[in-house]
Amino acid sequence: MNKDSKIFVAGHRGLVGSAILKNLKEKGYSNFVLRTHAELDLTDQQAVDNFFSQEKPEYVFLSAAHVGGIMANSLYRADFIYINLMIQNNVIHASYINKVKKLLFLGSTCIYPGNAPQPMSESCLLTSPLEYTNEPYAIAKIAGIKMCESYNLQYGTNYIAVMPTNLYGPNDNFNLETSHVLPAMIRKIHLSKCLYEDNWELLRKDLDKRPIEGVTGGATKEGILEILAKYDIYPGKVELWGTGKPLREFLWSEEMADASVYIMEQVDFVDVCPKEGEVRNTHINIGTGKELSIRDVAMLIREKTGFAGDVLFNSSKPDGTYRKLTDVSKLHTLGWHHSIEIEDGVERLYKWYLGNL
Repeated sequence: MNKDSKIFVAGHRGLVGSAILKNLKEKGYSNFVLRTHAELDLTDQQAVDNFFSQEKPEYVFLSAAHVGGIMANSLYRADFIYINLMIQNNVIHASYINKVKKLLFLGSTCIYPGNAPQPMSESCLLTSPLEYTNEPYAIAKIAGIKMCESYNLQYGTNYIAVMPTNLYGPNDNFNLETSHVLPAMIRKIHLSKCLYEDNWELLRKDLDKRPIEGVTGGATKEGILEILAKYDIYPGKVELWGTGKPLREFLWSEEMADASVYIMEQVDFVDVCPKEGEVRNTHINIGTGKELSIRDVAMLIREKTGFAGDVLFNSSKPDGTYRKLTDVSKLHTLGWHHSIEIEDGVERLYKWYLGNL
């Protein structure tokens, strides 16, 4: 990419997209074509075709996706497979039709089997059944990988698929109905801390910024306590789903962005394509190669937020996959390593959260 290359960041307001845009700007790139969801619905094929034919972006970061945690994945299975397939199909095909020079497709490590050997290398894709709770989302992301591979092989395009581990960072989703585990835990513990310290001013400010099922800071104390209790948030006590035993890997979103820009600048399909035989598993894992239990993450959040209450676990609720550790040896071979550890990242994210109420 040249500094004046025309770049489309799909999903530029999201967790990863906003970090990618920030990283590109810091590196001196300046020619962006951006659209909000209201301005361009990526599930609308005609709208996407019109956008690409009019704007002719040279490089595309496909970070737009319909995402959520274990609760959302369990409840809205049709939404997760349909919306993600539509976004991918439209953007990848329009990129081919309009001769985009290079595309980076962002997937997820949930593409790997529920019982995949640990750490999970790219080669274990499609070797056994997926974890049930996020199967529809995973299938959509696998389709995206195969679209990139297939268009490269048939049409000679240069599309790279990357599979980030669990991400967290600025502009994360803290909606308790749809968020991933780490931001959900941060917000739950923060709200319980507000109750425990009788800090209703900060609690109401939080709910005004991010209402829970329509309940804002203007609601009565009884109404607020009722909605918080629905999400197992009480004064000085928080209850989280599962046993807390599953192990997870977490990557700071701005580091994911840095890896994405690095790959767009330095890595081509030929660099990850087998020299002979069948072409499979050309995607690249992006992660830290380190893991810790959900319980340990919760205790780390408890420490960094200064929460003096109790964090409990409800073992009657699902845990999800027990381990999801990525093998990042391919990424390291290509020349990129992470630098921000989770202890620093959680502290940074809580400070960001408080600064954006």
